[in-house]
Amino acid sequence: MPAVRQLDIPDVLEIKPKVFGDDRGFFSETFNSNKFREKGITLDWVQDNQSLSREKYTLRGLHYQEPPFAQAKLVRVLRGRILDVAVDIRKDSPTFRQWVTLELSAEEFNQILVPIGFAHGFLTLEPDTEVLYKVSAPYSAAHDRSIRFDDPDIAVQWPLADHAPVLSTKDAAAPVLREIAVPF
Repeated sequence: MPAVRQLDIPDVLEIKPKVFGDDRGFFSETFNSNKFREKGITLDWVQDNQSLSREKYTLRGLHYQEPPFAQAKLVRVLRGRILDVAVDIRKDSPTFRQWVTLELSAEEFNQILVPIGFAHGFLTLEPDTEVLYKVSAPYSAAHDRSIRFDDPDIAVQWPLADHAPVLSTKDAAAPVLREIAVPF
């Protein structure tokens, strides 16, 4: 059974699957729908996505999809380390505009569950970092949205250590949250 821990925004969860190791390596069941349901996680995953970020300080996000293609995400790192960020963009939530972070790494073997209604992003903390994540709705370009990573009203504390983040063109041009009609 995986260990589940609520983060400072209780809807965002850290999940740590059991890892069984021996002199050959290890085995872990990273997802089991029955065991997740026993922990109260009843999402249906429809797609897996994998990314490779070559450079340290690659920043992907903050991303979300609008309904009816809104996505929950289950994120883990296959190689390297990231700082994962979930921002509550549910306008009636008591934690609206608040964010939580969790360092995910291949070494720690931890995962983060980001629910629907949150913008998601991450910053690579090592070069050649690979991330794998499950989503609860398929990708839809027509519903894909971004929020500026440095939105001053959200003020995520990215550990950039005076480095400029490596951004996609889309992320560099993203609007701030106050310019968006939030659909949640």
